Amino acid sequence: MTKPNLQIALDQNTLADAARIAHLAGPVVDIVEVGTILELQAGQQAISVMREMFPDKIIASDTKCADAGSTVAQNSKDAGADLMTVIDSATIATMKSALSVLSGIQVELYSAWNWDLAKEWKKIGIEQVIYHQSRDALLAGEVWGKKDLDIVKGFIELGFKVSVTGGLNVDTIKLFEGVPVYTFIAGRAITGQDNPKAAAEAFQEEIKKYW
Repeated sequence: MTKPNLQIALDQNTLADAARIAHLAGPVVDIVEVGTILELQAGQQAISVMREMFPDKIIASDTKCADAGSTVAQNSKDAGADLMTVIDSATIATMKSALSVLSGIQVELYSAWNWDLAKEWKKIGIEQVIYHQSRDALLAGEVWGKKDLDIVKGFIELGFKVSVTGGLNVDTIKLFEGVPVYTFIAGRAITGQDNPKAAAEAFQEEIKKYW
């Protein structure tokens, strides 16, 4: 089974803070994500800076695009992104529009999806989804469990590459043993630590235990 990627989600309020953390942890991870909060604060420049810092890494643009798919995708692509997120409530037309510009479109799952829609995404050429436990849900006391694993497995069975995110920490990784997850996306469990490099290394070591 292929080892899952480790992705760092940079959701700092300033590009300077994000660049400082990326300098430490970026070399350890497989994918560097310009998170939604950072992109809202710093714009496309944040993508350009990460591309300059990590010319050989996969760069993700977490736009959560809901409309103007080709325009947003073109902006992300021009800035240096390989991947871009669209929100699950976006129309099929928006997803097709984004795909016409950037092949690495990822649908981020919140509450607007169903299995019939997922099959439609597959038909138009979407290859990746992100199963997401929202920050608000986690703050409300939700935890990772069987229902999450069943959904992840369901998308894998449909042929999607599935990334998982939302309050992940090192102890969460073992819950996915035997599941061919494409990417683990960690935010504060890396970026919020005193030593982001060591935190990223701990994630990579834990992933290697099971894959």
